[in-house]
Amino acid sequence: MDPVRNPYAPGAGQRPPELAGRDRELQQFEIVLERVARGRPERSMVLTGLRGVGKTVLLNTFKSMAMQRLWGTGKIEARPDQSIRRPVAAALHMAIRELAPRHRAPERIEEFLGVLKAFAMRDPAAAKGTSHWSPGIDVPAARGRADSGDLEIDLTELFVDAAGVATDLGVGIALFIDEMQDVQAPDVSALCAACHELSQNGGPLIVVGAGLPHLPSVLSASKSYSERLFRYARIDRLDRDAADLALIAPAAREDVEFTADALDALYEAADGYPYFVQAYGKVAWDLAPRSPITAEDIKVSAPEAEEELAVGFFGSRYERATPAERDYMHAMAQLGDDPVPTAEVAEALGRKPSSLSPARDSLIKKGLIYSAERGVIGFTVPHFGRFLRAQPL
Repeated sequence: MDPVRNPYAPGAGQRPPELAGRDRELQQFEIVLERVARGRPERSMVLTGLRGVGKTVLLNTFKSMAMQRLWGTGKIEARPDQSIRRPVAAALHMAIRELAPRHRAPERIEEFLGVLKAFAMRDPAAAKGTSHWSPGIDVPAARGRADSGDLEIDLTELFVDAAGVATDLGVGIALFIDEMQDVQAPDVSALCAACHELSQNGGPLIVVGAGLPHLPSVLSASKSYSERLFRYARIDRLDRDAADLALIAPAAREDVEFTADALDALYEAADGYPYFVQAYGKVAWDLAPRSPITAEDIKVSAPEAEEELAVGFFGSRYERATPAERDYMHAMAQLGDDPVPTAEVAEALGRKPSSLSPARDSLIKKGLIYSAERGVIGFTVPHFGRFLRAQPL
């Protein structure tokens, strides 16, 4: 088999050659775009799921769909140690730059850019009267709009003004936020308040977020109305037909086939998780001598695929944990692959639950585990428990 023609793409946020099993989510977002375009009230959207299920791929696909409708788009990746003020400013700057050439009133664009610049430079963390960052906007900063220093007030005013520019053109603006669970708590509150204001006045600006399974609880903890503010879509593993299609369709375009037994073996190995489907498919292609790819080829290639996953997908995350955090995760793994009560983890370690809080909280901040519900935790990475059980204690 020619490795140059290998169609499979296991990468972080890299679109697979066949985006299988996501028709429902794509249709949902198409409806959101169409309703906003017609001036109908519509909620912003949030994708949730474990790592490796394709949330970032969907987010990027949604962005492309919005751009095809000539919307203004911008995207950020949230970080737990950073306010969203400047990243959001940069993303909206990009969105307005996409719209500006079609706007008939340049002064309206300049007016908004002045507000955007004021918003970006009004960073309470910076020393008074200074700014260590320039948004690259060649207009004077506006005064009295989106520059109060209170992010909730400023973000709401900025979103309303941005939506006004989009309204002039009869289109919308979409702001995409990846790793949304890492947005700082005060910023989550501000973001929800701004989206709430837009939902009430019908402004054509939507926020599309993606994050780990506990993202809905993060949002509801900031604003009680967040449960009604967003359209939630849970992204999970692919069913058998979709997983097979993700393998068969790209191979068929290269005149390569899989035997039925090979597809059985691949589904058992990948368990339907899109990243794993691509990872096992790629190695199987590289090591198979010819078409069709057989179950024997999968038997030979699976150990190499698992070794690559152990180093890149699992091992890189494991290395980030301290010895105490690794002990905590090993105890979780011994209890199974599903989310487990924190009390049982403490019992397995022979410790009081309160004494393990620092390790648990640090693992949550590092994105290695998440709180599925109060008193229950789970791994953010599928099959991580299985990987840990194979590691020496």
